Amino acid sequence: MKHDILPVALVQECNHGDAEANLAVIEQRVAEAAAQGAKLVLLQELHNGAYFCQHECVDEFDLAEPIPGPSTERLGRLAARHSVVIVASLFERRAAGLYHNTAVVLEADGSLAGRYRKMHIPDDPGFYEKFYFTPGDLGFEPIDTSVGRLGVLVCWDQWYPEAARLMALAGAEVLLYPTAIGWDPLDDQPEKDRQRDAWILSHRGHAVANGLPVLSCNRVGHEPSPLGASGVDFWGHSHVLGPQGEFLALADTGAQVLMAELDMKRSEDVRRIWPFLRDRRIDAYGDLLRRYRD
Repeated sequence: MKHDILPVALVQECNHGDAEANLAVIEQRVAEAAAQGAKLVLLQELHNGAYFCQHECVDEFDLAEPIPGPSTERLGRLAARHSVVIVASLFERRAAGLYHNTAVVLEADGSLAGRYRKMHIPDDPGFYEKFYFTPGDLGFEPIDTSVGRLGVLVCWDQWYPEAARLMALAGAEVLLYPTAIGWDPLDDQPEKDRQRDAWILSHRGHAVANGLPVLSCNRVGHEPSPLGASGVDFWGHSHVLGPQGEFLALADTGAQVLMAELDMKRSEDVRRIWPFLRDRRIDAYGDLLRRYRD
């Protein structure tokens, strides 16, 4: 049953050591969110363990699992127990040597509503994802659920307006980003502030440009580098935005369940006064398919 007012929850957490420990905490957090009325719960990127992409090591592939598989079964039972839709983030083993960074959506009855494979894969110091993840091949297709049509994207996708736009053009009613983003603790404070502010600003831009609410759930806490480098401080600041980029909820840097309510009819009102989709010059955008205009 769709809701005019949709209560949502973002589970912002640190790593508790391994999949069993993290999923046990997630179960507690989802129960807490459901008790507060949540009907949609968003988890952070790769929530089953540490952010292992700080180094390149073939042993990390042992963490991957099939979808459907153990985690989707457990999360499905959790969704059904509390009658909530859960958006989760898993390391998918598709075949030997073929792995994806995959978001899954569990329906409120526990069934697997759909999946999205991360399309944009970074390769930066401390974020060596290209070693582990094959780029997604499912496109930018929203997933239909009992609470609405969800445009699910993952972390690095958040910097690409094309991804948000294509989800919007396919009828997404909400944009959701499981995320693992942080700064190098050796950076000075002004640089840290610029990075965090740019991240939030990118989401506000997606909300405004598409007239849609945006949910972004980040992890928190310091995670040391297996290479002996300075590691990553995941900065939290998960947030829920309305369709004009307004803050409906904003977390701090600690573990928490962030609650908000989405007015699911508001996008219609906003798009009537800001009809960006109407005024798009689709006849003039052909060069967007080029890497660069030399």
